[in-house]
Amino acid sequence: MKDAITLRIVAVAEHILNTHDTIRKTAEKFGFSKSTIHNDVSLKLKNIDYALYLKVKTILDANFAEKHIRGGEATRKKYEKKDN
Repeated sequence: MKDAITLRIVAVAEHILNTHDTIRKTAEKFGFSKSTIHNDVSLKLKNIDYALYLKVKTILDANFAEKHIRGGEATRKKYEKKDN
């Protein structure tokens, strides 16, 4: 793997580790697609730094488990705005 890609993958993983951002937020911040970020931290990171991969995986698993709550909150806010 190229050095620039490796550096990007580690930077993305450290960002997720420090901020607990979702894949979507991280993709917006770094200017890549959600698919690219997901492949970087789910597949490629495992071969680069396994310990970092495990830490990031726990955060991503927690974000995935909370996804339905965030979606429901967004819908509630959307309809609150329509009522006003």
